[in-house]
Amino acid sequence: MFHLLEEINNRPEPFSVYTAEELWTDGHTAQQMLSYHLNEEVDMSSRNRRFIERSTAWIISRFGLNSGTRVADFGCGPGLYSSRLALSGAKVTGIDFSHNSIAYARNHARDNNLEITYACQNYLSYESEKKFDLIIMIMCDFCALSPTQRQEMLARFKRHLAPNGSILLDVYSDTAFSKRKEAAIYEKNQLGGFWAKDDYYGFVTTFRYEQDKVILDKYTLIDRKKTRTVYNWLQYFTPEDITREFSLMGLEIESLYGDVAGAPFDPDADEFAVVARLR
Repeated sequence: MFHLLEEINNRPEPFSVYTAEELWTDGHTAQQMLSYHLNEEVDMSSRNRRFIERSTAWIISRFGLNSGTRVADFGCGPGLYSSRLALSGAKVTGIDFSHNSIAYARNHARDNNLEITYACQNYLSYESEKKFDLIIMIMCDFCALSPTQRQEMLARFKRHLAPNGSILLDVYSDTAFSKRKEAAIYEKNQLGGFWAKDDYYGFVTTFRYEQDKVILDKYTLIDRKKTRTVYNWLQYFTPEDITREFSLMGLEIESLYGDVAGAPFDPDADEFAVVARLR
C-alpha cells in the first residue's frame, strides 16, 4: 500500500505520459464520454446546445461558409459542430478517434441527409489530399497536446490549409491557470461511476507546473482486478505564448476573440479563441 501511495503521488515530467485515447477507447468510459457529449445542458465533453448554436451561426457568418467551402473539424466527437456547419452547404470532414462518437455522427448525418465525411482516426496522424478553407479545433483540445504534438498539429493544419484559409481554435488562458491549485482527493466510485461499471476507488492528484503553465490531473483507479492511471494534461496560454507557437510554424494570428462564438477578447477570462492564417 505504501508503494502504491508513493506512485499515486509521484509527479511526472510535463507531458511525459500520454493516455488521452483511453478516455475514448475503453468501452465503459467511451460510452460515458459520449453521454456527456450529448447532454445539451452542460459544458463537459462538449459545449452546451445554446452555445454551440450561437457558435456555429457565428462561424458560418464570420468565415462566409457556403456550398464551395471545405471545413475540417479536428476532434469532431459526435458531430455537434460538423452537422450544424454542414447545414450551410459546406463540405465538412470530421476527424475523431472515438468509435462511439463517429458511429453516432455517421448515423446522425445519414438520418438527416447530411453529406459529411467522417474519419475514425487519431487526428495527430490524419492525412488527406484535401485542402480546407477552414480548420477548427474546439473545446480547447489544443491544450491537451504536448509541445511536440502541438508542433505536429500545426504542421498538419498548415499542410491541409487552402490558400487564404483560416484556422479557428480555443485555448485556456493564464487567468484560468492562476485559479488551479494542487490537491489530492480520494473517493469511492469517483465521478459517480464514470470510470467503471463496477465499484472502484479513485484517487485524483492535481499537479501544477508553474514554469510551464501546465496542470496535470492524475487519476489512479483501483478495482478488484486492476489498477490503472489516466493522465489529463492541460496547457495554459497567454496571447503572446500562442502567437509565438504559431509563428514558429509559419502561421500568424489574425484575430483574438473571447470564445469560438465571436465574443470580444477579455484578458481576464478563463479562455480565448484565435483565428490564424498562413504567414
